[in-house]
Amino acid sequence: MIVAQHLTKWYGPVLAVDDLCFEIPAGEVVGFLGPNGAGKSTSIRMITGYLPPTAGRCTIDGIDVLTDSRAARQKIGYLPESTPLYQEMRITEYLHFCGKLFGMSRADRSKRINEVTAKCGLSHNKRRVIGQLSKGNKQRVGIAQALLHDPPVLILDEPTSGLDPQQTVAFRDLITELRGQHTIMLSSHILPEIERAADRVIIIANGKIVAQGTPVELRDRASRGGAIVVETKATPEEVTKLLQAIPSVAKVEPIKLSGWTRATVTAKDETDLRAIVSETLTKAGHTIRELHLNAPTLERYFVEAVAQKQAVKA
Repeated sequence: MIVAQHLTKWYGPVLAVDDLCFEIPAGEVVGFLGPNGAGKSTSIRMITGYLPPTAGRCTIDGIDVLTDSRAARQKIGYLPESTPLYQEMRITEYLHFCGKLFGMSRADRSKRINEVTAKCGLSHNKRRVIGQLSKGNKQRVGIAQALLHDPPVLILDEPTSGLDPQQTVAFRDLITELRGQHTIMLSSHILPEIERAADRVIIIANGKIVAQGTPVELRDRASRGGAIVVETKATPEEVTKLLQAIPSVAKVEPIKLSGWTRATVTAKDETDLRAIVSETLTKAGHTIRELHLNAPTLERYFVEAVAQKQAVKA
């Protein structure tokens, strides 16, 4: 549904996006992540046809966004990071205006406005002036605008910006409802939200893709060589001496509890330490009441992947 082929963007001597290539099939929800200055917003503007690439191309449902921009944009519902709203309009007036731009008839506009305002939690505010709304409700109007013409592709840049926790949960429920009906590209700095909502994640840094995969796959990569936590019936000194003697152990950080020791053990490489730590403590006669990997997160993998890319550039 979305195909980016060697997208590249130069701003004078500055390379903002460097040979970006990826495909997003119909019905998939993809999280698009990157630190500030990574080229994320520039990439989105090229994908939506708002900014021409220096090189490369992008197609939406087989339509080139540069050579047939109007037809491609008909396929896209786009919510920019800074939601462009006419503050003096009422919500219904604004959505009717947007519907006209997409060539929708009045009957279709009225029907869809009722549907999207209900989905976005705006039914009771439809007659309010946009400038009088809270930031969170303005963001909801932007999402309603993106959904209005029922596009097959939704591209949402920081869609939960300004939403309170309750509204964020409602947005996540909306994405769940739309999954499979639309191809969705979500750009966000809130990694836990992406982790819950996305089928797949694309991470960029310095204008290039540094990693992509499902949240489960990326968390699994983050857990390799990660720390484990063990609680055992031994003193901190005994635990440190025993576990520090294991060749693949880099660091042991014990905490004394009531008659027990809780230790965080870090590997030197990608070794899974659970079996050897369990065997070592058991052979020494120490009871183990807990042993687990430190829960890997998408945030951890994101930080590590971006740091590696920035280190290579430096």
